[in-house]
Amino acid sequence: MERIDAHHHLWVRTRTPQPWIDPVTMRAIDADFTTDDLARALAGQHVTGTVVVQSVPTEAETVDLLAIAARTPVIRGVVGWVELADPGVADALARLRSGPGGRHLVGVRSMVQAEHDPGYLDRADLRRGMRAVAEQGLTIDLVTRHEQLPAVARLVRDLPEVSFVLDHLGKPPLANPGPADGGDLAGWADAVREIGTHPNVTAKLSGLVTEASWTHWSSQDLRPAVDHALDAFGPERLMFGSDWPVSLLAARYAEWVDTLTGLLAGLASTEQAAVWHRTARRVYDLPTERADEVPGGSDPIAVPNTEEQG
Repeated sequence: MERIDAHHHLWVRTRTPQPWIDPVTMRAIDADFTTDDLARALAGQHVTGTVVVQSVPTEAETVDLLAIAARTPVIRGVVGWVELADPGVADALARLRSGPGGRHLVGVRSMVQAEHDPGYLDRADLRRGMRAVAEQGLTIDLVTRHEQLPAVARLVRDLPEVSFVLDHLGKPPLANPGPADGGDLAGWADAVREIGTHPNVTAKLSGLVTEASWTHWSSQDLRPAVDHALDAFGPERLMFGSDWPVSLLAARYAEWVDTLTGLLAGLASTEQAAVWHRTARRVYDLPTERADEVPGGSDPIAVPNTEEQG
C-alpha cells in the first residue's frame, strides 16, 4: 500500500545544533541525517511522499528545510517553526513562503513539551498566533508531554477554527504506564478521548517506540495506545509517521513500518489507506505528484556551515 510518512526530521548539527542528544544514551542518533540518509531509510517501504518537521525553534532551520523540499521530490510538505507569541506571525510566514520552497510550507509546530508553565496554552498571545497560522491555511502541530494533554483539550475546544495535529499521540507513557512509575496511561487515555471529540484535531501514529522501552518493546506494548487512538479519532483522523531518525533509538525504519502494519491488520483496506496516506494528504493538502523545482543542486544541510544560527 502507498505510504506518506507524515513525520520525520533532517539535521546537520553544524547548521542546526541538537543539544538534547546525549552522546552516550542516544548514540544511535548522535550523527547528521541528510536526504541521502532518508533515501536509504525509505528504500523498499512504498513511501511516495513525506512531511519533514522542524527539530529546533528557529526560523533558520525552516528556511533550510523549505530549500531542501524545493529540490527533493519525495518531500511533499514542511512543518516549520515561527514564534507564535510574536505579533508578527503573519510577516514571518510571508518571509518563509517567499523563499525557495516556500510553497511547501504546510504547517507550524509548537514545541509545547519544552514549556513548564501550566497556563502556556491558555496565553492570549499564543492563541492569537495560532489563529494567524490558521488564517494562512496552515496547520498547528503540537508536540507535548502526556501530562499537558488536558491543556491541549482546552485549546482545541476554544479554537475550533484551527486545524491541530497531535504529534506522537501526545506521548503515551508506555514504558512507565502507572503513576507509581512516573506515568499515567489511564490519564493519557482519558485526555486523548476528550481531544478526539473535537473534529479540528488529527493525530500521528508516530514516536511510539521511543515512548516504550527502547530495548525491550514489542508490538503488544504499543497496541493499547494504537487501539485507543483508533477508537478516539478513527482512521480518517490518524496518519502514519516514522519520527525518523529519532525512532532509531528503538527501531529501524522498516521495523516500525512492519509493526504498524501488524497493528492495523484488522482494519478494512480503506481504513488502512486513510492511516497510511489519505489523512496526511487531506490535512496537509499535499500534492499527489510533484517534480523538482530546482534541477540538480545540492542539499543545503549536507554542506557543513559553521555560521551561528539566529
